[in-house]
Amino acid sequence: MHLGVSESMRECEYSQISTRSSTPMETPYKKRAPKKRKWRSFPGRNKFYCNGRIMMAKQTGVFYLTLVLILVTCGLFFTFDCRFLAVELTPAIPVIGGVLFLFVLGTLLRTSFSDPGVLPRASPDEAADLERQIDVANGSTGYRPPPRTKEVVINGQTVKLKYCFTCKIFRPPRASHCSLCDNCVERFDHHCPWVGNCVGRRNYRFFYMFILSLSFLTIFIFAFVITHIILRSHQNGFLTVLKDSPARYPFTEVVVCFFSVWSIVGLSGFHTYLISSNQTTNEDIKGSWSSKRGKDNHNPYSYGNIFTNCCAALCGPLPPSLIDRRGFIQSDTPQLAPPTNGITMYGATQSQQSHMISSAECRTYQSPARGGRR
Repeated sequence: MHLGVSESMRECEYSQISTRSSTPMETPYKKRAPKKRKWRSFPGRNKFYCNGRIMMAKQTGVFYLTLVLILVTCGLFFTFDCRFLAVELTPAIPVIGGVLFLFVLGTLLRTSFSDPGVLPRASPDEAADLERQIDVANGSTGYRPPPRTKEVVINGQTVKLKYCFTCKIFRPPRASHCSLCDNCVERFDHHCPWVGNCVGRRNYRFFYMFILSLSFLTIFIFAFVITHIILRSHQNGFLTVLKDSPARYPFTEVVVCFFSVWSIVGLSGFHTYLISSNQTTNEDIKGSWSSKRGKDNHNPYSYGNIFTNCCAALCGPLPPSLIDRRGFIQSDTPQLAPPTNGITMYGATQSQQSHMISSAECRTYQSPARGGRR
């Protein structure tokens, strides 16, 4: 009888050893889903590249046209004009042209690939809380849509804050909702298809530097291509220059620069006026601060000095992005796995749980046996 008891005890000990020396410990929590970046579920109509580092509008076809026109025109100039001009005039011409080209390309990409100042949308809880506050303010108990505007005073001028029913927020001063990108943009200027992005608070200075430097580059290429054609005509004659195939490309550059220089220079002058008066394109088109609206209507954002307005627009600190597009979406809190027969299996897989249960039964059988031996 004692032999049977001892043999059963040994089997219990062997089963306990075999289950404990198995696979590594498993967590009682459910496996978490892989973390997801916020840009993957961004509610606006935007495109993201390089894991959210590059942000553009959904329609980017005109941007690629802008890029091709700049690259082709400058490529023809450096290939067929700069070599001749460097020998006949000065080697500084290709150097200056190269610096202008790199600056134009850098400011274009910086404008196109950056966050223009998108305002984050309200969460469902925040939107519901805002509606409750408005209901309390209006003295109503049921559902009531929030009012369209609020009024704030800025430098003695009353400014209306409009409610955005898409983003569920009251837009701050100078912000507006872009219908193409479906976002509220801080200090919204306009949506520019040529750069493939909205122009707002965070990229306006780069947009202005882009069109200003592009104006200088277009005038520079146009002037020296004309100079190249004139020098060639003095040497070989105008008709000979036309028949010479490599010399035909400067005429292509002249046509492109002639038709683009007027619009680019005009656009640069218009935005120079806006910067000097501290206005946006959106405000100027709507006539927000026009004297026609009243004698007391004035621009509350102007510093009253052209130099100060320019410094505020071009040299002020660049605000950070508010949408955190490369952040991770917070996942739900993991739940504990349900226990089996009241026993929490911390160190065993499903194939080993039966062994642990049998070992527990062995322990219950082992205690009366020991009591009998005493």
